[in-house]
Order: sequence, then C-alpha cells, then structure tokens
Amino acid sequence: MIKTLTVTVRVFLFSVFCEKGNFIRMDLKIFFSPLDEELVTGVKSNNSFFRNIKANVDSMPDYKQADIALVGVGKGKNTNGTEVIEGHDVIRKKLFSLKKGYGAYKIADLGNIRPGMDPDETHGRVKEVCRILMENNVLPILIGGSHDLDYAQFQAYEDMDKLISLLNVDAFLDMEEEAGTAANRQHIHKILLHEPNYLFNYSHLAYQSYLIDQTAINILEKLYFEAYRVGHLRSNISEMEPIIRNADMLSFDVTAIKSSDAPGSANAQPFGLTGEEACQICWYAGLNEKLSSAGFYEYDPAFDDGSEKTASVVATMIWYFIEGYYHRKNEQNFKTNDYMKFVVSMPAEPETLSFYKSKLSEKWWMEVPFPEGRERYARNCIIPCSYSDYQMATKGELPERYVNTHARLI
Repeated sequence: MIKTLTVTVRVFLFSVFCEKGNFIRMDLKIFFSPLDEELVTGVKSNNSFFRNIKANVDSMPDYKQADIALVGVGKGKNTNGTEVIEGHDVIRKKLFSLKKGYGAYKIADLGNIRPGMDPDETHGRVKEVCRILMENNVLPILIGGSHDLDYAQFQAYEDMDKLISLLNVDAFLDMEEEAGTAANRQHIHKILLHEPNYLFNYSHLAYQSYLIDQTAINILEKLYFEAYRVGHLRSNISEMEPIIRNADMLSFDVTAIKSSDAPGSANAQPFGLTGEEACQICWYAGLNEKLSSAGFYEYDPAFDDGSEKTASVVATMIWYFIEGYYHRKNEQNFKTNDYMKFVVSMPAEPETLSFYKSKLSEKWWMEVPFPEGRERYARNCIIPCSYSDYQMATKGELPERYVNTHARLI
C-alpha cells in the first residue's frame, strides 16, 4: 500500500511539473509498471528470448546499456471507440517463449507505461519515454495500444533538429477530419499538419483501395509522398525494401494483416498482408540503420481466437525486427571502399545521376543534390533505391524516387 501511494505521489508531482507538454527530465522508472511474474514463470529454456534479455520484473533494468527497449503501451481506443484491452502482455508471453535469435542481445524490457489521467497525458508519457531512449541511442519498440499513439512516437523527434521519414503500414489511411471521429482514424492527419514541421517523407504500405477515400491519396501525391496498395506490395515485395530502408520511424497497425492470420483487431479485414509478408517488412525495417523507433498497434485480445494467433504473429514480427537489427552492416559512409559509385549521363536536367552500390549487401542508393543553403536536407540527399532505378537511369529516364525527393528538397 505504501509503495503504491509513493508511486502515485511521484507521478502526480511529475504531472504538476509538466508545462504545455514539455516534460522535465526524470528517471524513466517512474513512468513504468513492472511485468507480472506470471508472464515468465513458464519460460524455462536458457535459449529462450526472455532468458537473454533484462526485464523489469524485480527491478528496472539499465536502459542506457541496451540497444533496444521493449515498452508496453495501452489505454487507447480502437476504431469503433471502445477501450483496447491491454494486449502488450499477451504479445510478450508469446515473444518470451520464442528462441533467441542472432547476435549478442542487449535488450531491456522496461515494462508498461502507466496510463495518464486522460489520453493527452498518456501520449505525453509515451513521447517523453521515446525521446529519452532515442537520445541515449536506444531503439524503443512500442507494443500495444491504439494506433494514434504513433503521434506521440512522432513527437519524440521534435527536438532532434533533423527532418525525419515515417513509414506507416495500415489497411486504412487514418486521415479523417470529421468531428467525433475516433482518434486512431485521425492521427496521420495530425502528423501531416504538425507544427513545427520536421516530416521530410511519409510512406504508406498495404492500404486497401475500397477502404479509403481517393481524395486522401491525392493529397499524399500532391505532397510527393508515397502510398502503395497491398496488391502492389505483394506483386514485388523486394521493391518495397528501399522505401522501408528510408524510414526513421515505423508505425505498424495490425489491421494491415488479413483476419485469417490476425483476427485480433476491432477492425480486422478479410484481405491484407499475410503473416509472412508482415514479418518480411519487419525484417527489412530492422535492417534499416536509419530507423530509430518502432510501434506495433491495435492488437486487442478480445477479438483474437482461442490460441491467441494474432499475438503470436505480432510476437514473431517483433522477433524478425530484432533479428534484422542485429544483422545491420553499418552502411552509412558512402566515401569508403565498401561502395562502388556509378555516374549515369542523362539527356536533360540533371546532366548526371550518381548511384552507390554496397559491396557488403549489394543494396543501392541514389544521390539527389539539395539546394545551396539548405544543409538541413543533407542527411536526406542520398536515398535508398533499387537496381531497377539504376536501369531506368541508364535508359535516360528519371526514376520516380528521384523526382519525388527532388520536389521535397526544393
């Protein structure tokens, strides 16, 4: 009782000293509830995922020593406006029992963020936790809660003095404007309108045409952003890899996965990604060295089947994301001998296009010069591309990736 009262007072004092959403810097553990011991009592194998991480069961792990931090979030609302039953621990139970993957794990499970008095306060806590973790070069993986929590995930980048690219995987576009619409159907609209504007690129994967308003697609196109139907993605998923490799932030709505593979969502659809395709996207995202946060949203155990199939799918997606992370090759310095440079002469402006190919991974990048005096765009001027973009350039055609990126730079 005394311990509970102490935590309550500390959280209250934290709230008092907040001003306009700008939080004072404090010890992260006041945000979190520890994990229930029942989650881990049945995990006996020394080679299990759980036995190879540090978890907030008896005490808070030192997140500053971690590469990745698992963070449970909840107390949101799903698309029909009802409360999302906490699903983070159901996903954890599946994840903890999986076998450890590649590499020397430095992973901390910090527990579950205590919900605030209202959604805004909860969002503020998610934002602050993500900001502190990223400032310490720790990649947060948010598990559970409604999809609008990715707005808090996005806000965590606000003070980092860089333009970022967001990758969203969802069957819907979530750009509704009507009053009274559930928050998780408006969050992308809020991100696009957020001030100050530090969003450089927005990419949307796996939308379903019959579920969205064509006007929203037109808006994205006018902003030179990217949106790909689930059918387009499925026809050549390897062409999606450069798009995923360009993201700083991943937001994944379980609704993007078809209901036969993932029924555990209030708005599950009969069509969509397979579980395997979702894992492939997560593998690509984990490999992406730019990517610094990830969120997996909208899982609701109340809609899952008896075997908790959706929780198993999401746990496996997270496992593949982490597996990709520990296969990163530190491919960021294009001036080293690890790259081959190809310069292609063009029939019109620009006179040449420069491409880079990694000798380590055989991945491709393309250079898009930024205007003089706009150095803030420097980190976005060499963009991931595919071999097909290079082939297009050799035929004298400008790749669409070049056109869209150049339009955003000027």
